[in-house]
Amino acid sequence: YQPSCPQILLRTSGDNKVFPNLQLDPVDHKHLYVPFKNQEPEIFSVSPSVVSFYGRNQAVLSGRNLRDVTRVRIKADLDCDPKRSPVLSNNGSSLTFHIPSTEAKGLVKVCVLLPDGSCHGNFTVTYQTSPACTDITPSSSWRYFLILLIILLIPITLVVFVVYRRQREQLTVRMNKLMENLECDIRNDIRQLQTEKADLMENVGAIPFLDYKHFASRTFFPEDVEKVELDQHCQKFSRLIQDQLFLTTMVHALEEQKSFTVKDCTLASLLTVALHGNLSYLTEVMEVLLKDLMQKNSAAAQPKLLLRRTESTVEKLLTNWVSVCLYGFLRESVGQHLFLLVSALTHQISKGPVDCVTEKALYTLSEDWLLWQAQDFSQLLKVLFAVGSDGEVSEPLEVDALSCDTVEQLKEKILNTFKTKFGFAYNTSIRDVNVEYERDGSFLPLQEVDRGSEVIGDVTKLNTLRHYKDENFTGKYFHLIDPDVEEDHGKNPERKKLKLKEVYLTKLLSTKVAVHSYVENLFRSIWGMTQNKAPLAIKYFFDFLDAQAENMKITDPDVRHIWKTNLPLRFWINILKNPQFVFDMEKTPHLDGCLSVIAQAFMDSFSLSEIQLGKHAPTNKLLYAKDIPKFKQEVKAYYKQIREQPAVSDAEFKDFLNGESKKHEGEFNEAAALRELFKFTQRYFTEIKEKLSSNGAPAELLEQLQHVKDLFDELKSCSWN
Repeated sequence: YQPSCPQILLRTSGDNKVFPNLQLDPVDHKHLYVPFKNQEPEIFSVSPSVVSFYGRNQAVLSGRNLRDVTRVRIKADLDCDPKRSPVLSNNGSSLTFHIPSTEAKGLVKVCVLLPDGSCHGNFTVTYQTSPACTDITPSSSWRYFLILLIILLIPITLVVFVVYRRQREQLTVRMNKLMENLECDIRNDIRQLQTEKADLMENVGAIPFLDYKHFASRTFFPEDVEKVELDQHCQKFSRLIQDQLFLTTMVHALEEQKSFTVKDCTLASLLTVALHGNLSYLTEVMEVLLKDLMQKNSAAAQPKLLLRRTESTVEKLLTNWVSVCLYGFLRESVGQHLFLLVSALTHQISKGPVDCVTEKALYTLSEDWLLWQAQDFSQLLKVLFAVGSDGEVSEPLEVDALSCDTVEQLKEKILNTFKTKFGFAYNTSIRDVNVEYERDGSFLPLQEVDRGSEVIGDVTKLNTLRHYKDENFTGKYFHLIDPDVEEDHGKNPERKKLKLKEVYLTKLLSTKVAVHSYVENLFRSIWGMTQNKAPLAIKYFFDFLDAQAENMKITDPDVRHIWKTNLPLRFWINILKNPQFVFDMEKTPHLDGCLSVIAQAFMDSFSLSEIQLGKHAPTNKLLYAKDIPKFKQEVKAYYKQIREQPAVSDAEFKDFLNGESKKHEGEFNEAAALRELFKFTQRYFTEIKEKLSSNGAPAELLEQLQHVKDLFDELKSCSWN
């Protein structure tokens, strides 16, 4: 037998006796017989058992007692040198090995080798040739089909290639032609705009500034204020609001009421008017209210949100205070640049077609107001004015009218040109002005709609100047956006031309180039340093914000930058978007759209965050994308200069405020503002009185409040003159 490890027949512990438990041979009681089991390796299977000449990697041999196996032997019957393959892995019941390659097919015997060199088990593996394709049945039809398919594909491929190449060449020619036209248009636009810049400067004339009273009224009260009658007892209330404790308590009490909203009232504006004669006191009250606002939990937790939105009375009061303090700077340093920008925008818009129904124009800064369906146009014409009832004729007047202008648009351009040339407006309304077209000695009155007006569906086209220059007096072009109705394009092939909005987006760029110098001059006049000094109000308020940041232990420089930025944005954005607050002029919706684009660029110039522009970015962001980084650097330099500027003393700033009060003394009806203010006191009288008591107000102040209420209860009404 094969020797193996000894087996334990009996195991015991302690003092137990061992030998009595042993069972001896019952014959002679001299021997112990120990049975041994057969532990030789056995092979059950080999997978795969059929392989090609190349052998097989990772073959699996399964069996029993395989733990001591080290190699697998493969031997043919006539093979004198059997091959041995090492065991790759072994778990006792199966192992993996490589079946080696051979040069002859047939059966081979497989056994497993132990460390002592003995080989156990007997299993067979078959070597055979690899499968190969010898024939395809049926073979003739497939071969003929493939040959025919190849023959047909060759000319088709050539035709497709030729057509594709020709179309690509045609498309390239069209795109190159289109790009040349676009580049030519932009160059012509810029060249023409550069030549017109000098003319614009000469034709501006006197700037129609509004006086301070109307400027303040439009800034403080964007909407009309209800008029009330005056009464002498209003001065009683004036002495009451001169008490800082009462006024600040009144504001806090009103803001605590759910029925009171800043957007629905004019409390801050009325306070500004009522205390305009004492701007020093108004400034003190504003500072107290601002400190209270900063101490709120919301401001302390998120300081960057402070002053960002006008959600409190003091924020609206701050806007009015800045308007009062910066009016002189606006009038002397910024006003001319703002008016030139507005004039340049208006002039640029009128240079091209403007749809009189939608007010969209070909030349604009706003994509929303872009007239990308515009047809071709040409510039006309020379106008003669018949002034007076006796038939006196003025000198010829050059008017930049377009062939696509309507009659009403022509009238507006004539009157605007008259005002620019002679310095005063024509004293006849546009409805009473008649325009006639002269041809061959006869005069034809121009009308918006006549019997020759074109009608498509239920839509009538307004007559243009091209309509009257046509021989048959029939219109072919709509003004200026085609109505959405079915029509025969064969009669009007020019309408069938494809109009791509993206092509006309270049007009935004040409308009931006045209007015860019005015935009730069305006921006730099705002953040420029006249005589190396910022306006006193800006320096004073920036220092106030720095002091509050130190008191609140705010060290983040971004927070201070945001606080200071909210001040100029609060005032200047309002002015940039509403030039009618400064000048005697009307603002059209289209002009408002263009000014909004410029105001957005101004706002982005103060932002600390980087603007991420992608393919879906709005065009107003893309227009000024290259300019914003330069503007940001100028703003940072502006803030640095203000920080390094010597501080404004309290006495110096108080003299400035007193001077502003005296300069505009008597321009406002302060008593009427007081009467309107008391309406808030009367409406929330109980809440204000309780708030005063909780704040420890003296009894004399409460008695004064009650006395004023009794006086006003006897009055009927006050009015604003």
